[in-house]
Amino acid sequence: MPLQMTAAELQNFVGEVFPQVKDDFVIEELEEMRVKVRMVIGEQHLRPGGTVSGPSMFALADVSVYLAVMAMIGPKALAVTTNSSLDFMRKPAAGVDLIAECRLLKLGKVLAVGDVLLFSEGMAAPVARAAMTYSIPPR
Repeated sequence: MPLQMTAAELQNFVGEVFPQVKDDFVIEELEEMRVKVRMVIGEQHLRPGGTVSGPSMFALADVSVYLAVMAMIGPKALAVTTNSSLDFMRKPAAGVDLIAECRLLKLGKVLAVGDVLLFSEGMAAPVARAAMTYSIPPR
Protein backbone atom coordinates (compact mmCIF):
# COMPACT_ATOMS: atom_id res chain seq x y z
CA MET A 1 0.00 0.00 0.00
CA PRO A 2 1.52 3.38 -0.97
CA LEU A 3 1.65 6.42 1.30
CA GLN A 4 -1.64 8.33 1.48
CA MET A 5 -0.13 11.50 2.99
CA THR A 6 3.15 13.37 2.62
CA ALA A 7 5.25 14.54 5.57
CA ALA A 8 3.99 18.12 5.02
CA GLU A 9 0.35 16.95 4.93
CA LEU A 10 0.90 14.98 8.15
CA GLN A 11 2.50 17.96 9.87
CA ASN A 12 -0.46 20.15 8.86
CA PHE A 13 -2.90 17.46 10.02
CA VAL A 14 -1.29 17.41 13.49
CA GLY A 15 -1.67 21.20 13.64
CA GLU A 16 -5.36 20.92 12.80
CA VAL A 17 -6.40 18.07 15.11
CA PHE A 18 -3.86 18.51 17.95
CA PRO A 19 -3.04 22.24 17.98
CA GLN A 20 -1.96 22.04 21.63
CA VAL A 21 1.11 19.91 20.72
CA LYS A 22 1.73 20.85 17.08
CA ASP A 23 5.07 22.51 17.89
CA ASP A 24 6.32 19.55 19.95
CA PHE A 25 6.66 17.08 17.05
CA VAL A 26 8.53 17.37 13.75
CA ILE A 27 8.38 14.70 11.06
CA GLU A 28 11.93 14.20 9.84
CA GLU A 29 11.56 11.22 7.51
CA LEU A 30 8.60 9.37 6.05
CA GLU A 31 8.36 6.27 3.90
CA GLU A 32 5.94 3.38 3.57
CA MET A 33 5.32 1.83 6.99
CA ARG A 34 8.03 4.01 8.63
CA VAL A 35 8.37 7.45 10.16
CA LYS A 36 11.09 9.31 12.04
CA VAL A 37 9.78 11.97 14.43
CA ARG A 38 11.62 14.53 16.55
CA MET A 39 10.21 15.71 19.86
CA VAL A 40 11.41 19.25 20.52
CA ILE A 41 12.20 19.10 24.21
CA GLY A 42 11.20 22.03 26.41
CA GLU A 43 10.78 22.60 30.13
CA GLN A 44 7.31 21.02 30.00
CA HIS A 45 8.87 17.66 29.06
CA LEU A 46 11.34 17.46 31.95
CA ARG A 47 11.14 15.75 35.30
CA PRO A 48 13.18 16.59 38.40
CA GLY A 49 16.84 16.11 37.61
CA GLY A 50 16.49 17.64 34.15
CA THR A 51 15.83 14.47 32.16
CA VAL A 52 12.89 13.82 29.85
CA SER A 53 9.87 12.45 31.69
CA GLY A 54 8.30 9.05 31.05
CA PRO A 55 4.96 10.58 29.99
CA SER A 56 6.77 12.69 27.38
CA MET A 57 8.57 9.63 26.06
CA PHE A 58 5.24 7.78 25.87
CA ALA A 59 3.73 10.71 23.96
CA LEU A 60 6.50 10.59 21.36
CA ALA A 61 6.12 6.85 20.85
CA ASP A 62 2.33 7.13 20.63
CA VAL A 63 2.37 10.07 18.21
CA SER A 64 4.94 8.30 16.02
CA VAL A 65 2.76 5.23 15.54
CA TYR A 66 -0.29 7.45 15.01
CA LEU A 67 1.56 9.38 12.28
CA ALA A 68 2.78 6.19 10.60
CA VAL A 69 -0.80 4.89 10.52
CA MET A 70 -2.19 8.19 9.21
CA ALA A 71 0.46 8.28 6.48
CA MET A 72 -0.69 4.88 5.29
CA ILE A 73 -4.49 5.18 5.59
CA GLY A 74 -5.05 8.92 5.22
CA PRO A 75 -6.36 11.43 7.76
CA LYS A 76 -8.60 9.44 10.11
CA ALA A 77 -8.37 11.45 13.32
CA LEU A 78 -10.35 8.91 15.34
CA ALA A 79 -7.76 6.11 15.24
CA VAL A 80 -6.93 5.31 18.87
CA THR A 81 -4.35 3.42 20.90
CA THR A 82 -5.71 0.10 22.15
CA ASN A 83 -2.55 -1.37 23.67
CA SER A 84 0.88 -0.15 24.64
CA SER A 85 4.08 -1.39 26.21
CA LEU A 86 7.06 0.84 26.92
CA ASP A 87 10.49 -0.30 28.10
CA PHE A 88 12.70 2.42 29.59
CA MET A 89 16.26 1.24 28.96
CA ARG A 90 18.53 4.15 29.88
CA LYS A 91 18.32 7.74 31.03
CA PRO A 92 17.80 10.25 28.20
CA ALA A 93 20.44 12.95 27.85
CA ALA A 94 19.48 16.21 29.54
CA GLY A 95 18.33 19.11 27.41
CA VAL A 96 18.38 17.44 23.98
CA ASP A 97 15.58 16.43 21.64
CA LEU A 98 14.29 12.88 21.44
CA ILE A 99 14.07 11.05 18.12
CA ALA A 100 11.58 8.24 17.44
CA GLU A 101 12.19 5.67 14.74
CA CYS A 102 8.88 3.94 14.13
CA ARG A 103 7.95 1.08 11.85
CA LEU A 104 4.58 -0.50 11.38
CA LEU A 105 4.78 -4.26 11.71
CA LYS A 106 1.16 -4.85 10.68
CA LEU A 107 -1.42 -2.66 9.03
CA GLY A 108 -4.76 -4.44 8.84
CA LYS A 109 -8.32 -3.25 8.29
CA VAL A 110 -9.05 -2.70 11.99
CA LEU A 111 -5.69 -2.90 13.80
CA ALA A 112 -2.18 -1.58 13.27
CA VAL A 113 0.86 -2.70 15.26
CA GLY A 114 3.94 -0.53 15.53
CA ASP A 115 7.39 -0.76 17.05
CA VAL A 116 9.28 2.38 18.13
CA LEU A 117 12.84 3.00 19.26
CA LEU A 118 13.44 6.28 21.10
CA PHE A 119 16.84 7.95 21.04
CA SER A 120 18.31 11.02 22.73
CA GLU A 121 19.82 13.12 19.98
CA GLY A 122 23.51 12.30 19.75
CA MET A 123 23.26 8.96 21.58
CA ALA A 124 23.73 5.74 19.60
CA ALA A 125 21.86 3.45 22.00
CA PRO A 126 18.09 3.74 22.38
CA VAL A 127 16.69 5.15 25.61
CA ALA A 128 13.37 3.33 25.26
CA ARG A 129 11.41 0.87 23.12
CA ALA A 130 7.67 0.86 22.65
CA ALA A 131 5.14 -1.48 21.10
CA MET A 132 1.77 0.07 20.25
CA THR A 133 -1.46 -1.24 18.78
CA TYR A 134 -3.93 1.14 17.18
CA SER A 135 -7.58 0.61 16.35
CA ILE A 136 -8.43 1.96 12.90
CA PRO A 137 -11.91 3.43 12.37
CA PRO A 138 -14.05 1.86 9.62
CA ARG A 139 -13.07 3.16 6.19
